[in-house]
Amino acid sequence: MQNPSETAAESGIVGGEADAPDQHRQRLFSGLRIVSLCTLLSRVLGLIRDMGMAALFGLTPIADHFVVAFSIPNLARRLFGEGALSASFLPVLTRELQKPDRENVWRLVSAVFALLTVSLTALVLVGELGIWGLLKWGSHDTDIHILLGLTAAMLPYLILICLAAQVSAVLHVLGHFTLPALVPVMLNLFWIATLWLVAPFFAPDALSQAYVIAVAIVIAGGVQVAMQWPLLKKYGFHFRTDWSSAMPRVREIVWATLPVMLGMSTTLINTLADRMIAWGFARFLENPPLQEGAAAALYYAQRLYQFPLGVFGVALGTVLFPLLARHAAQQRYDLLRHDLTLGLRLVVAIGFPASVGLVLLARPLATTLFEYGEFDAGDSARTAGLIAAYGCGVWAYCGQLILYRAYYALDDRTTPLRVGLASVGVNLALNLTLIWPLGGEGLAYATTISATLQVLVLTWMIQSRAGQVDGRRLWGTILKSGIATAVMSAACFLAMWMCGEAQGIPSRVLSVVIPVVVSVIVYYAAATLLGMNELKMLLRRKVDEEH
Repeated sequence: MQNPSETAAESGIVGGEADAPDQHRQRLFSGLRIVSLCTLLSRVLGLIRDMGMAALFGLTPIADHFVVAFSIPNLARRLFGEGALSASFLPVLTRELQKPDRENVWRLVSAVFALLTVSLTALVLVGELGIWGLLKWGSHDTDIHILLGLTAAMLPYLILICLAAQVSAVLHVLGHFTLPALVPVMLNLFWIATLWLVAPFFAPDALSQAYVIAVAIVIAGGVQVAMQWPLLKKYGFHFRTDWSSAMPRVREIVWATLPVMLGMSTTLINTLADRMIAWGFARFLENPPLQEGAAAALYYAQRLYQFPLGVFGVALGTVLFPLLARHAAQQRYDLLRHDLTLGLRLVVAIGFPASVGLVLLARPLATTLFEYGEFDAGDSARTAGLIAAYGCGVWAYCGQLILYRAYYALDDRTTPLRVGLASVGVNLALNLTLIWPLGGEGLAYATTISATLQVLVLTWMIQSRAGQVDGRRLWGTILKSGIATAVMSAACFLAMWMCGEAQGIPSRVLSVVIPVVVSVIVYYAAATLLGMNELKMLLRRKVDEEH
């Protein structure tokens, strides 16, 4: 049996000469398939978990409080964990792995792990003390007290999941994608088990049930770290305390993280702003443009657009980023442009039909997934409008992930920061404008519009750094995917009409499954007839040279 470090070295992930284009392309698609399948499992479990949450809490104030409270450690996870810190850490670690001395690599990893743990522990302690002070001497509003209490219960999750994300980043650089991709599965398993096995013992006290779920989330965070540690040890990692030689790289990572944090977090900040505005406007305005439960409805809608984003967009970004960073470190800008163009073409080929599919199937999805227990038909109608509004931008959200990582691979953190800050401003202005005529849907459309503008600007600006992307192939994919998506839409409409109005759970499920299956088959057939190669690349075990 091969040693993991030997396997990584032989595959070209660690050190060695630059790969031939067919070799690195093969590794790209192999890793993408693995991560996509694991992420698909996680997202399916996530939908089951959300179905349980919707049935248990509906669009009630408790649901609002929980999703806003969970957003805070979840945002920190995306910033300090799998987002900004990983984006800064990974290129530096990739450069170190090109050198023969592996001990310096483990010193760097140890220093980053220690700094992250100490910093986040201090941050959580400050947060807990601040919440305690607000509960004791601040507002006596019941809603605020519940929100603060749930936030305090889930804050420790922040430390654990961010550390788990950094372990995953190291394994990605070493060429191992499967186990890190299964890390989110553990959270969903703990959450689902608590919903169905533990929470019923606390019924009908919804607040106690919410606290039980919060505790389960923290426990899952510990398991997410522990499940990856043995594999990291197999690669040769053992914790070092002599960090002096690694400190210059640590300082580089820290200084790089700050602009990256702001740049990569724009969609997350926009999403959190949507929830906070929905939560606050529904409670503190005399004639609010939306009602209680708006924050929970936004959360469920966001979970639906995050399904294709996670299964494909995040998976592609996860696999593509180490390759882009490696091309940049080796100054192989021809390969970098090739992989960036290929990434954008894949985003279009998958993102266009995913966006249209969510818009067309918004109401059947909301009804089938969430309309149980406390979640009624009116709640489904509210959520469906939000699913459609967010769904319009799936291709843009995926494109953001690819483009940000391309900039960071090129060691350009300023451009994404400037564009990201402008996007936050645009989103906030659109939020406060569109919320009055459109209600909650206005918040969702604001996020979609700002993401679309970001992708267009970032694509235009990156060509001054990396050179011209292959515009002929990219525009060809856009045209062909657009035509195939239009054909798919007609087939989806026909399938929905033939299914009729769903009555009962089996017919609800069929009202989603049949149009989805028809849409996938028709889109693939139309794309094949139009000569699109991107879908074939994703499905083949061996990736042939493009033509």
